[in-house]
Amino acid sequence: MLNLAGVYTAMVTPFKGGRVDYEALAALVEDQIAGGVAGLIPVGTTGESPTLDCDEHLEVIAKTIEFADGRCQIIAGTGANCTAEAIKLTRAAKALGADASLQVTPYYNKPTPEGLYRHFATIADETGLPVVLYNVPGRAGVPIPVDTIAKLASHPLMVAVKEAGGSVDRVSQIKDRCDITVLSGDDGLTIPMMAVGAAGIISVASNVIPAELTKMVKFALDGDFKSASAMHKKYYRFFTDLFIESNPIPVKAALEIIGKGKAEYRLPLCELSAAHYEQLRETMKHCGVI
Repeated sequence: MLNLAGVYTAMVTPFKGGRVDYEALAALVEDQIAGGVAGLIPVGTTGESPTLDCDEHLEVIAKTIEFADGRCQIIAGTGANCTAEAIKLTRAAKALGADASLQVTPYYNKPTPEGLYRHFATIADETGLPVVLYNVPGRAGVPIPVDTIAKLASHPLMVAVKEAGGSVDRVSQIKDRCDITVLSGDDGLTIPMMAVGAAGIISVASNVIPAELTKMVKFALDGDFKSASAMHKKYYRFFTDLFIESNPIPVKAALEIIGKGKAEYRLPLCELSAAHYEQLRETMKHCGVI
């Protein structure tokens, strides 16, 4: 079974002139690997998956795999609110060489628990690629109930769950009910979640500070929660301000602030407001990011 632990970067998708900027994507991949991350997640929701067409979606996955060249794990964002579409994308990601897929809770159509179970199980059955479940009720509209996760955990291809519901207690509930890897889905909750059994983080902040996140998570994995908590405290305000507007608007602005190219988005996302941009810059100074 695929072992997941450490920092996995939910990568932004860089744009230039309205198109995917593959030169910037290659540079981002190199920065992440140099920072020691365990894996990369191309075209998750941080990668603006809803505004990439199918060809772009798969090309970003293919290029990420090419640029990484076997140096870290690749978990492809291939979720959708249509099961058939998720299967199609996941099959293609498997053929490209992805190690697993990240499957977001179907959004807007608000499936029942049974519908959620059938959705995720069918994707695994039809593709044969390991699945990381993604619980994010604030964006998807419904949570994946703990009962449903426990039921899915008996499937050999359900390898982990990304917990982005803002609840440390859910990690305890999941670990109490079943044997499945839990990864924090909130940078600010990484250390609290790891203290009760999470194995790492699927991170937005690591786009900007991969080495620092890797160091913080390694402290926690080694049981040194004093050092991990000190780093959490240092970067906590940065973690928080990365969600001052809808993700990935602030993290792209943060990359711009540290000189990693101009932040560009696709509608309906647009640039960070001027006031929030200055707030983010000041937070980054305060936390030692710049």
